[in-house]
Amino acid sequence: MITAGEGKYMVWLKKQELDKGLVLMLGGGEKSHLGGAAYVTPDGTEDTIAVEGHHDLEVLLPIAREACRKHNVPVLATGGVHVDNASKEEIKLLVRNCRELMKCI
Repeated sequence: MITAGEGKYMVWLKKQELDKGLVLMLGGGEKSHLGGAAYVTPDGTEDTIAVEGHHDLEVLLPIAREACRKHNVPVLATGGVHVDNASKEEIKLLVRNCRELMKCI
């Protein structure tokens, strides 16, 4: 598991390698949840599932794309990060922390 950020702004990513693919699970903030899923393949196919009212695909899709690019296998990234009543600045910090995880995939 890799992490980025501190306190209620800490996010984490767990990686499970399969024989022919990679599953990434994102969580953190005050409440980890299933806010969406992004599936990316080396041939450029992309599929997403967005849970109504959640914006987790904003970070899940770039994470899946980067992992697919680095490992050249299909990648499924799922999960979600939540902080109660987050301000725009707090959301930016959470997004920045999620993007930091991409460096270590």
